[in-house]
Amino acid sequence: MSFATDQIRNIAIAGHGSTGKTTLLEHLLFQGGAIAKPETIESGKTVSDFGEDEIARKISVRSTLTHCTIRDTKINFIDTPGSSDFVGEVILAFRACESALVLIDARSGVQIETIKLWRNLDARAKPRMVFVSRLDEDRASFGAALEDVRAKFKANPVPVTIPMGEGPACEGIIDVINGKAYVKPSSGEQKEVASEIPARYKDALEEARIQLSEAAAEGSDELMEKYLENGQLSQEEIVSGLRDALAQAKVVPAFAGSGLKNIGTAALLEFITAMAPTPLTHSVEEVKDFDGNPASVSVDASKPASAMVIKTQIDQFSGRLSFVKVFTGSLVPELDVINVRDGHKERLSKLYTAQGKKIEEVPSLPAGDIGIITKAVSLKTNDTVSAMDRPFSFAPLRLPTPVHLVAISAANKKEEDKLNELLYKAAEEDLTFQVNFNSETKETVIAGMGELQINMILDKIKNLAKIVAETRIPRVAYRETITKKSGAEYTHKKQTGGHGQYARVVFEVEPLPRGTGYQFENKLFGQSVSRGFIPGIEKGIHQAMENGIVAGYPVVDVKTAITDGKEHPVDSSEMAFKLASRGAFREASKTANPTLLEPIMDLKVFVEEKNLGDVMSDLSSRRGRISGQNPMGGGIIEVDSQVPQAELLRYAIDLRSMTSGTASFEVEFSHYAPISGKIAEDVIKAAQAFRTAEAEEE
Repeated sequence: MSFATDQIRNIAIAGHGSTGKTTLLEHLLFQGGAIAKPETIESGKTVSDFGEDEIARKISVRSTLTHCTIRDTKINFIDTPGSSDFVGEVILAFRACESALVLIDARSGVQIETIKLWRNLDARAKPRMVFVSRLDEDRASFGAALEDVRAKFKANPVPVTIPMGEGPACEGIIDVINGKAYVKPSSGEQKEVASEIPARYKDALEEARIQLSEAAAEGSDELMEKYLENGQLSQEEIVSGLRDALAQAKVVPAFAGSGLKNIGTAALLEFITAMAPTPLTHSVEEVKDFDGNPASVSVDASKPASAMVIKTQIDQFSGRLSFVKVFTGSLVPELDVINVRDGHKERLSKLYTAQGKKIEEVPSLPAGDIGIITKAVSLKTNDTVSAMDRPFSFAPLRLPTPVHLVAISAANKKEEDKLNELLYKAAEEDLTFQVNFNSETKETVIAGMGELQINMILDKIKNLAKIVAETRIPRVAYRETITKKSGAEYTHKKQTGGHGQYARVVFEVEPLPRGTGYQFENKLFGQSVSRGFIPGIEKGIHQAMENGIVAGYPVVDVKTAITDGKEHPVDSSEMAFKLASRGAFREASKTANPTLLEPIMDLKVFVEEKNLGDVMSDLSSRRGRISGQNPMGGGIIEVDSQVPQAELLRYAIDLRSMTSGTASFEVEFSHYAPISGKIAEDVIKAAQAFRTAEAEEE
């Protein structure tokens, strides 16, 4: 079955961990006829959590595309993880979908990850709905959960469905728009069926209808005027007003229910089908036009085809899968397209949609749809696929910087290359996981959003390839510099059979402002040193700077000047002057008060008020300098500080332990700053021990 763009709905399902996202999706697919029987997390057979790692840990770790069809409407759902370790998967879903369904636990209300997700949606001005889950469990309160949303987000949640009782006494829900009741099925494996609303809930229904009318009036000035004049709206006006108000992100439709018991799924599907934004109403993307200028593009079926690769998945059976969101035209098999990033031409093979791990062939992917391109070897996440003569390119996903770094090597050195190959493959699938070789510290360093993400990647490599990885805290890339002006004379003289080696140089060194780097000045007068030897002199300086002065770390922010020198008509050479300049730089720097520099990081910690004192105290113990606190709403405080990188190597683990996993942080490099005393002594000792161990290995 093919779909027009206005028949497509793209919904990202998001929320704090364990709010029931995967379970709700399972029952939405069941209620929508996409699957014959809903499974549970415990069974390990749900549609969206199909990876061995997800089944074993009973959590979602990747975004998963699924879909169902309600009459003539296709609904694409993207299930997302609740852990902050996998936030990249959430961001790609928000980018691809026109609206989000945010789950809130009826017992706990708004939680830390909910707040961060909400902020992300705010930044995108993305329409959203709320599903208050676990309504049939003890301590559940629909009203309290919505009040929490109002208080923490200054939002306007409007009940589209209301519960018939709460906690174990919950009988089902009422669809306020359509005036129907859905009694709780006798088991989660039965579909909801509409029935008459019990008389005892008539007053609650009337009150909810008033709230809906007020919210619908937000959809347009015309409806607002009519509501203020008449005090009510017709059924058609409520529907159209809510649709428009949601598309403008002016209201937050709220739903009550329980995924596990299949309560509230029928009314939710009806609402999404009738009122959720289509790709035509809420899909404008930043692009660079053919000439590289900033522009924007809207979903448009009439233009030549273009799509963005939002996710790459490398499957051992299906091969390379490129998940795309189509923005213009339609993708069809045998269509010739280019990868705008590198100009590589691709002829599209078969196209697919996905139901979890199962991919289903489709004749086309129309504008607004999300699907899969296979066998396109050049495509990577963030690439633009285009059939246009003057193609534009989509702005890349804005992903957070990985914050947890680990040095890694294979336990069996013969497996080092294979391990690196698999690590880079994992990084291609998840852009918040990065692999780099640090030439200074001679380590392969992997970086992710947290310990859980990294451990799961390494477990997968161990299980599939039988490669055991050894991890350790990475070495810090310190720097060295000087703090006063000095000079030195150095003569390199070596006599052997035949031509000898001779070069004499006189140097001055002086410190430069932090971040300047390196400068060289030739102050020679006359012909004491031939101009042809100057490149060798500079090479010697660079080599000496790379080897360091006190601990073997690169030297920065130094100006070097050659003021005098002497050469021999036979024994002088570029090599001789390189060796002489290396020695002169080293001698001059030793008397210029050399010092160590350590990297300082800008750190933002997002923490609940109850944990603020512990976090502040901990930052002080890490030699942190706190620069400010900013209330973020919802009881969350942003703490801004600058902290040495050496103090943050285990911060992801320590912060999780300190705050029971409720806090998060962002970090990026700021500058280098001098260190002295015992801290510097310890760094020097560690560097010497490392060089000794390295020499023994060789």
